[in-house]
Amino acid sequence: MELKEKLIASFMAFENLVDVDAPVHDVRSEAIKEFEAQGFPSRRDEAWKYTSLNSILKHDYSVFPKKENRIDYNDIKKYFIHDIDTYKIVFVDGKYSSHLSETTHDGVDICLMSSALSKPKYRPVIENYFNKVATKDGLTSLNTAFSQEGAYIHIPKNKSVAKPIQIVHFSTGNESSLMLQPRNLIVVDENSHVQIIERHQSLTENPVLTNTVTEIFADKRAIVDYYKIQNDNENASLIDSTFINQKQESFASVHTFSFGGKLTRNNLNFYQNGERIDSTLKGATIIGNRQHVDHNTLVHHIEPNCESHQDYKGIFDDNATGVFNGKVLVNREAQKTNAFQANNNILIGDKASINTKPQLEIFADDVKCSHGCTIGQLDESAMFYLRSRGIPEKEAKALLMYAFSNNVLSSVKIPEIKQRITNIIAKKLGVNIGFDL
Repeated sequence: MELKEKLIASFMAFENLVDVDAPVHDVRSEAIKEFEAQGFPSRRDEAWKYTSLNSILKHDYSVFPKKENRIDYNDIKKYFIHDIDTYKIVFVDGKYSSHLSETTHDGVDICLMSSALSKPKYRPVIENYFNKVATKDGLTSLNTAFSQEGAYIHIPKNKSVAKPIQIVHFSTGNESSLMLQPRNLIVVDENSHVQIIERHQSLTENPVLTNTVTEIFADKRAIVDYYKIQNDNENASLIDSTFINQKQESFASVHTFSFGGKLTRNNLNFYQNGERIDSTLKGATIIGNRQHVDHNTLVHHIEPNCESHQDYKGIFDDNATGVFNGKVLVNREAQKTNAFQANNNILIGDKASINTKPQLEIFADDVKCSHGCTIGQLDESAMFYLRSRGIPEKEAKALLMYAFSNNVLSSVKIPEIKQRITNIIAKKLGVNIGFDL
């Protein structure tokens, strides 16, 4: 049985496992119909022209993990940002792990999607926000149909969360191949502030496919600071779809660090519904072997006097493949828009490749918008300068590549994340950078 047919057939069993009286029952039912009609995307779809899912859809994935495989904190401590105090929402093989987590309802709700979907006190938020900004494409609809577990975060008006929140998903190899479908809902009310760190980590060589959807709502003057760390093993694939709806004078920033995984697809969509909104999208990708990373971004400027900044850097070695498909859409009413988009790439391996397509679609006439991309190799004159100062070739290359990606790191607001990413870059480049930030 092909995976699509297996998933459709599994939906009825899933419905028997969850509360059919939940407020999202009808949403799930409609979503599985959408998936049945659309199926998985293929290269015939323009947005997927350079990314094929064929190699990861051939496995016979387990859709419902049988049980949580309990793991000890010391075994997975290195995957957390453990040198700062954080709230933690941790899942193991799709199941919530209470002994690894630290949640709270003290003035804010940092807890589980399953609780929010089943308990009446959360119903107003679920009815107002769940599935209200996510698109109806095949993969997102598939996640909606099977939505049950993930992170639920609601920050009420005039609250600043005292410490960052880590959302971490582990897969242990308890199944020969596993498909996970986390669903996150993050609602940040007026004048509130939150910082979130997200990671998906496979602890096994067994194939893992994660199809995750996150909806984020930033109300007036809210601040959302979001970090995605993707450094998985080469049998794990991730399709990450994030949708952000911003109201006036809000600020939302997403930094995506893609360093590992067999296939990684990041769909990042911002919708600016108000004036004086600021949206920041930054990413750094360093991959090798036959790894594949695809960044697909959209910033939709709907109202005037707003800004957006996109800056994605890529370093590709061996047979690695990168894709950047970024779009800025400016409505006729969105005058005085200031939108910047850049994608710069370095190809280290002779067989490495990058397909990049920055796009502007502008219907307003009083805007400042720019876009561009570069693809090249390391600057030989800069290499000569460093070598002439006694720096070995390997370290010289590493310093140039680190400098190349540094503007993405420069806007990271959590020092411990900046240090963690610096260490990962050094390890990826095979050198000791020799300095701290």
